[in-house]
Amino acid sequence: MNIPVATVGTAAAGVLDGLERLQGPVTVVRRCTELTEMLAVAQTGMVRAAIVAGDAEEITAGIADRLGSAGVALVALADDPMLRRRLDALNILNAPTGLDPGDLAELISTAVLALGRSARTAGTAMADPGAALGSGTNGEGPGEPAPGTPESEVRAGTVTAVWGPAGAPGRTTLAINLAAEQAAAGRSVILIDADTYGASVAVGLGLLDESAGIAQACRLADQGMLDDGSLRALAASVSLRGHQLAVLTGVTRSDRWVELRPPALDGVLEAARRLFDLIIVDCGFSLETDEELSFDTMAPRRNAATLLVLEKADTIYAVGAADAVGVPRLVRAVAELAETVPTADPLIVLNKVRASSVGRQPENQLGGAWERFGPGRQISAFLPADYDAADAALLSGTALLETAPASALRAAIADLAGIRTGRRRPVRRPRRAK
Repeated sequence: MNIPVATVGTAAAGVLDGLERLQGPVTVVRRCTELTEMLAVAQTGMVRAAIVAGDAEEITAGIADRLGSAGVALVALADDPMLRRRLDALNILNAPTGLDPGDLAELISTAVLALGRSARTAGTAMADPGAALGSGTNGEGPGEPAPGTPESEVRAGTVTAVWGPAGAPGRTTLAINLAAEQAAAGRSVILIDADTYGASVAVGLGLLDESAGIAQACRLADQGMLDDGSLRALAASVSLRGHQLAVLTGVTRSDRWVELRPPALDGVLEAARRLFDLIIVDCGFSLETDEELSFDTMAPRRNAATLLVLEKADTIYAVGAADAVGVPRLVRAVAELAETVPTADPLIVLNKVRASSVGRQPENQLGGAWERFGPGRQISAFLPADYDAADAALLSGTALLETAPASALRAAIADLAGIRTGRRRPVRRPRRAK
């Protein structure tokens, strides 16, 4: 197997000499002067591996992802121990600059084969092609603890995505209150605002949102520098009945969506899994794949953050408004979700349930309509329209359990979260078949 390779970096000349003398399976076909040139070469399909020798400080998760998406394996050569640890954190195969040419050729072959396996097993285009490479010198995969880490200190947090179609069906309200209920029950919870269109978690919890915690966390993750301490420092803390809820606020302006690139956001989710029992993510609504940009595989996608979260989530709540406009939107959105993210298995939640919008016995009416026109999934929860309670919570900048603990909406969300509130829920009578 002949492997065409492109090189870049101050130490590339020595690498070239060694590989050319070896006359082995690796052939250097392009000597690049900078990383942007190497990325352009990768898009042409003329190389299968890229060697960054000596200038590995410029490598980020985004660069590795772009190369992997083009089918090009990345190998970095560096001598600085701290830099190599950062490359390990990014799951980038690396070695010292003085590596024997034969060993380097073998390392390149291993990287190419691993990337090929990753491409064959990837569920969608959003999968991380670098995941199968391990983490360089230690050989750990993503999400695996470092050697010597006690098993009791390693968490395996679950990711819950709160998503729904356009039209303000109540995604943020549900995300905030699900997180609040779980945190108040004693679980370790972080709430992440990953909405690239209208982030509003900070407003809902009365937090200053100038810092955009998610953007800062993504920036560190892109550099392989997001450790446990920095994630805790970036997350705002909200006190709920003596317990703390960590919050990564969303981007402060909609034009900052480019800061939430999938490789970096994936790193944030993996770091959160290590620290928290539950990660609740408030997602954007759109699932479009920006087909007008498909000619440029390096162009960022505004909806890529939402698609990544839905792909990585262990649980997805699909939220729709319970009215003549919201229900059809949810039906179409769930069908689109099944096509875009085939692995998704959403739980259906109808919000703002009220008799004035659908008639008497609204739950029965909505259940019957969903059975006839829905995508074959049961409705997991009906959340009542309790505008007074929701307005009071928004005005005070906190969760329903603080401002309206006895409200019907709070009880329904707590019930969905599996939290016992002491408030008796009305018994739902089964609808008689006609």
